Amino acid sequence: MVRDIFSTVTKRYDFLTHLLSLYRDIAWRRFTAKKLRRGTTRRLMDVATGTADLAIEMARRNPAYFVVAMDFMAEMMALGARKLGEKNLLHRVCLVQADAVYLPFPSGTFDAVSIAFGIRNIPDKMKAIREMSRVVAPGGQVLVLEMTRPGHGFFGRLYVFYLQKVMPLAARVLSPNPAAYLYLADSILHFPSSSDFSDMMKSAGLHSVKSYALTLGITHLFVGYKEDEQCGVHGTP
Repeated sequence: MVRDIFSTVTKRYDFLTHLLSLYRDIAWRRFTAKKLRRGTTRRLMDVATGTADLAIEMARRNPAYFVVAMDFMAEMMALGARKLGEKNLLHRVCLVQADAVYLPFPSGTFDAVSIAFGIRNIPDKMKAIREMSRVVAPGGQVLVLEMTRPGHGFFGRLYVFYLQKVMPLAARVLSPNPAAYLYLADSILHFPSSSDFSDMMKSAGLHSVKSYALTLGITHLFVGYKEDEQCGVHGTP
């Protein structure tokens, strides 16, 4: 279902993502890239990379590092490859088509693994987080950037109105598949609370999990650390 939805909006995906987030998605990705912790592998990975925006930001901020950008949608990655070529980054960012719950890399390959606006589209979220943790080196990071529901106050109610009324209306005018954005709104409204998702990351074996509320809580960045087995201590911020 997710593959069918995103294959119909690929050409306008970047434009609509920027517009419907009021261009805040750019700042959210930059914040995520700033939180990356460098390590010994000099490799980073972005899961469900889409058109590679976060992978590009990771490569830009870490010029000595190699980035793997992974997605299961070939159509999205084709647009990402075009952007990488325009920014002269094809030699530093490798696009790989694969499934987030079966990452085709050995354990401990990367200093950090990220996923932006993709975890809500994965039915088995726990398995995806465990896979991300597996391919991270001891002491490394797993970073999850996701849109969330900002509580039940006035702003929370206003945001729900935006998701259920304004976004679908805009999508009907601008998107070839308005149903994709109905799905988007529904997936945000039914995403776990920030505390519940933090607990999920801990249950997947990550430690020192911290969540950052962005733009009044409509998005959260979750950062967890893999245990450093050699030293017998947990990774720390």
